[in-house]
Amino acid sequence: MEALNNRTGAIERKTNETDIQLSIDLDGVGRRNIRQPVPFFGHMLDLFAKHSGFDLTIDATGDIEIDDHHTVEDIGICLGEAFRIAISDKSGIRRYGSRYVPMDESLAHVALDISGRPFLVFHATFGTEKIRTFHTELVEEFFRAFSSHAQVTLHINLAYGTNAHHMVEAIFKAFAGALSEAVRRDGTVRGVLSTKGML
Repeated sequence: MEALNNRTGAIERKTNETDIQLSIDLDGVGRRNIRQPVPFFGHMLDLFAKHSGFDLTIDATGDIEIDDHHTVEDIGICLGEAFRIAISDKSGIRRYGSRYVPMDESLAHVALDISGRPFLVFHATFGTEKIRTFHTELVEEFFRAFSSHAQVTLHINLAYGTNAHHMVEAIFKAFAGALSEAVRRDGTVRGVLSTKGML
């Protein structure tokens, strides 16, 4: 675990199941360099970085010969921990973010609070177990891992949709937009946006 300058964070996590190096820059321009072994998930991480405007680098391997679960969950853990380092004391940020995103016939909404209190509400049914080889149940596992390790309250609601790819993509894009809004510096916020004086 390493704190970098400005609003950046980097994590290395090595277990018997995965080996991950991940870094994030909240003040980036959406640059991404992502190498990991789950193709559809890589597409979601790529568009997350692009639509959030965060620079994201991931170099990950995992035991996908067993299942994609460990790799997806552990990248969620690393992203959450790197984000928590990057956001630091949360001074001067808007704290809350909310975004609706349509993706063709699908509509997703994400609302979140960089609260210091991890909590996930996940209301989404995809109607299929897999998108090609990717298990759709791993979407919730990824966001649970992120929420827990970023210490973010995260509400994800899929309003409707019929195409599972579009539904998951709408969720990731809404998440990117909501998180980008929440970390935005606001000149009217002195210190942290909390009557407790800390988050």
